[in-house]
Parts: sequence; C-alpha cells; structure tokens
Amino acid sequence: METSIVVIRPETEEEDIKRAGDILKRGGLVAFPTETVYGLGGNALDAEASARIYAAKGRPSDNPLIVHIAAIEDLYGITEEVSGRAELLAEAFWPGPLTMIFKKNEKVPYSTTGGLDTVAVRFPGHEIARKVIKAGGGYVAAPSANTSGRPSPTEAAHVIEDLSGKIDMIVDGGSVGIGLESTIVDMSVDEPVILRPGYISQQMIEDVIGPVKMDAALLSADSKARPKAPGMKYKHYAPKADLVIVEGDPEKVINRISRLAEEAQADGRTVGIICTEETVERYKTGIVKSAGTRSSEITIAQHLYGILREFDELEVSQIYSEAFDTPKMGEAIMNRLIKAAGHQIMKV
Repeated sequence: METSIVVIRPETEEEDIKRAGDILKRGGLVAFPTETVYGLGGNALDAEASARIYAAKGRPSDNPLIVHIAAIEDLYGITEEVSGRAELLAEAFWPGPLTMIFKKNEKVPYSTTGGLDTVAVRFPGHEIARKVIKAGGGYVAAPSANTSGRPSPTEAAHVIEDLSGKIDMIVDGGSVGIGLESTIVDMSVDEPVILRPGYISQQMIEDVIGPVKMDAALLSADSKARPKAPGMKYKHYAPKADLVIVEGDPEKVINRISRLAEEAQADGRTVGIICTEETVERYKTGIVKSAGTRSSEITIAQHLYGILREFDELEVSQIYSEAFDTPKMGEAIMNRLIKAAGHQIMKV
C-alpha cells in the first residue's frame, strides 16, 4: 500500500482534510495529530475498519480503541447512559485530553471496544483532529499511530517510521503539545475510577466531581483479564533496549546510574541515560539525553517518547533513566516510563 503524506498548510488544508475524511468514510485508515500523541484513525462504527487498525498496529484485538468525536452531542449517539458527573467532566475538560468510558449502545461494534459492552470516548482539543473526525463522519476510533508496544508518536516522522506502507494517509500537523496519552476515567461504574493517568490529574477531576479512585493495580503482561482501557495490559511504550528506572535520593540516583553505565559500557554495551537539565552535566558515560526540566513538567512529557525512539535509532542496548516524580504530571510520566521498562525499577 502506498501511504499518502500531507503536510497541513493553510492553502491546502481544506482539500487535504476532505481527502482524509473520504478515506475514513470508505473504511480506510488515516493518522493525524491530536494534542496528546498522533492517532491512527478508522471509522469507529465500521467493524472492518477497526480490524484494519488492529492489523496495521499489530495490536491485540482485546485492547479497546478510543472513539474520538468532534461535537459533544455526538457522545449521546453511541452511549446508553451519560451520568450527571460525566457531563460535568465533559463541561470542564472537553475538548481536551480526557477520555471517559460509558456503556455502549448497539451502534458501536465489539471490534472497536475489544469485545466489551463499554466504549471509551474522547473529544480532542486539537483543531486538525476535530476537522478530520468531522470530515470522516463524526466517530473515529484512534489509538496511538505506532506499532503496538513501541513508544507513541509525537511527530509525523514517528508515524512514517512505523506505519508507512500500512495505512492510507498520514496528516502531518507538526509536533504535538502534551506528548502523553489522555487521562482515562471509567464512568460506567458507580464510583468513577482513573484507569490511566494523564495531563488531567486526579486532583483536577476531584475538584469537579468529588472523590475518584485511582486504579493502583494496572494489569501485568500475563494477566488473563480483559483490559478495559488502552495501556492497562501488555508492555507499552517500549524501546528496543533494556530499560531500567533508578529511583531514590537524587544524589544517590546519579551515582548509581553513573556506576551502572560504566559497568555496562565495560561489558561492551551501548548505554543511554535519560535525565533532566538539572542533572545532564553530571553524567560522563554513555549517550546522555535530557528529557526536559523538572521545573516545567510538560517538557519531560513532550520529549520522553522521542528520546526512547532516538535510542532505538542509535542502537542503544541498555538504558538507565532517572525517575520523574514531579508534582502534577509525575504520575502520568512515571506510568508510561514504568510500562516502557517492563516494571524494572531499582530503588537506591
């Protein structure tokens, strides 16, 4: 398959988005930017289109897809019930990086929901995303536009690397703004539960609807349970190299990573280190990359996946990363990093 790559420009935007919408309407696949990461879109109400998404990504078919909408009223067209609390969250955070789970109606095929009676729904804040969704019929299933298990794409080049030749079109809208997938809240249960942390924090949600539980037991890779939301099962966001997170007192972390890097390099391994602007000058061994600064957490979120992909390109075989327990986005950043490391955490 030949993949069409279009760069969004004012003079051709309308025509390119119409082409993308036409592809979606006939069951094809289009990757496009959102404010979180690039998504791989297919008609959410077309069972065969959803199957094509799974095939293109190499994604397990029991891993549910998120249905993206472009108008808040469209939520009611695919759900059985929307609670008052869900409406409050929608009013507060949509359009934006929040996904909510509801009981689905008969319009949504089980191939889109991973066999579940619930559907995950998001109304993205990215203008190009909304235009593509509207042009494609209003309901677009769009997981991250990468090979399943790899770091999520934060720019079109990442999508091209993983999916060129496997999908119909890639809409290049530049780098994304947040860099981590949306927060997911299960609103289909009596007590709402956060299934995946993101830019919208637990505190922000509780400020709107009161107490919300955080799902502390994310499913392990060998779990027999069916995941209710993306990112809850299987190894995600992973580089090709072995990744270990070192956590603890900052000075001890620097010393331990430095020693581990020296030992790995002495064994003939190519070493990568992920740190921040505050500590980058402290490491003298290996390929050292700063994800950003702890004083601006969003910079770490924006650069994390890109750094993991850069280490793949450099054929690094061992990666050591500092932990990023920052005040607001730390939970979301560490959730992705821990999944990428296969839960390999060294405490010092």
